[in-house]
Amino acid sequence: MEKGAPWGILPRLCVLCTALLWQLWPCGAHGNWMGCFFRWLGMASFGVPEKLGCANLPLNGRQKDLCKKQPNLLPSIREGARLGIEECQSQFKHERWNCLLPLKTASKTSNPSPISAAPASSGFGYELSSGTKETAFISAVTAAGLVHSVTHSCSVGNMTDCACDPKLQSGGSASEGWHWGGCSDDIQYGMWLSRKFLDGPVENVTGKDGSRLLAMNLHNNEAGRLAVAKLMTVDCRCHGVSGSCALKTCWKTMSSFAKIGSFLKEKYESSIQISDRARRKIRRKDKRQRKIPIRKEDLLYIHKSPNYCVEDPKLGVPGTQGRECNRTSEGPDGCNLLCCGRGYNTHVVRQVERCDCKFVWCCYVRCRRCETMTDVHTCK
Repeated sequence: MEKGAPWGILPRLCVLCTALLWQLWPCGAHGNWMGCFFRWLGMASFGVPEKLGCANLPLNGRQKDLCKKQPNLLPSIREGARLGIEECQSQFKHERWNCLLPLKTASKTSNPSPISAAPASSGFGYELSSGTKETAFISAVTAAGLVHSVTHSCSVGNMTDCACDPKLQSGGSASEGWHWGGCSDDIQYGMWLSRKFLDGPVENVTGKDGSRLLAMNLHNNEAGRLAVAKLMTVDCRCHGVSGSCALKTCWKTMSSFAKIGSFLKEKYESSIQISDRARRKIRRKDKRQRKIPIRKEDLLYIHKSPNYCVEDPKLGVPGTQGRECNRTSEGPDGCNLLCCGRGYNTHVVRQVERCDCKFVWCCYVRCRRCETMTDVHTCK
């Protein structure tokens, strides 16, 4: 056998292992497809599930059909989910709910919950179907992530069904000295595909709860997409003698996803609780504010969030015990707020690193070893 031969066997073994995982924790019609999808995303970081094909991925029937018709969508879908997860973790890293909550422990029964096998890094278990503010943010940031990734793929030529925005290839204002050119992001195609892929019924939830949760999710999905469109910017390049900018070529481009995430976090902070009894039209729960219209970019929720301070195994909430906090901060990362008034422990961490590095001719770098002692505070 050649030296490198054993490494060639690894991808096949990984595919077999992944297929076995799907059988142990099925993501069928009775499961939460999004929870399963984030589990797939976690394993996809090893480059394995792409080999399985659309039929074996943790998607619902409608999404599998779309995947089969447009297999080149798969990298964009995966990238969109990654953007959503990472931005969620970035926006909430200092809060009691930090988008890194470990999910429910796997049941000992023969048919465990499909979300039980999801990696802790995905953080989306109970929150996916709870109807809380966290559900609202997850829906919005996931939909926005898919719009962003698909639109970017169109602009760089990775998709066969789209390219730059054809409506912004010509025109402009001669009197103002600018015209459309370059490659404008085709945001409309990204929004259309995000709707087609994400906007569907909530799995494993039926009856009135299912219809209300569906209406909430559809609204929040669209709010996430509108955030991407709202934050589009116009970039221009100057033309003219000696940089006089006598004429400008302009194009529309999406904002960074970090900026979109910050915008959605603000919407999360001012999210609106809606009535859980509304049959037809979505309306505010607070009767005194029902005359105030609900805007399309608002985030909506039905139920109040659980107490993320205290561990709740049933909901997969670990509490904040052991979380690192900032003793001097008055914000959400401060020990007083993050530890929910329980106090904190302090221990000293010794760090050794290279410092005062200098280049010595010729040819190496000489450094000193520096030692620092840092106080680390963790919640009781």
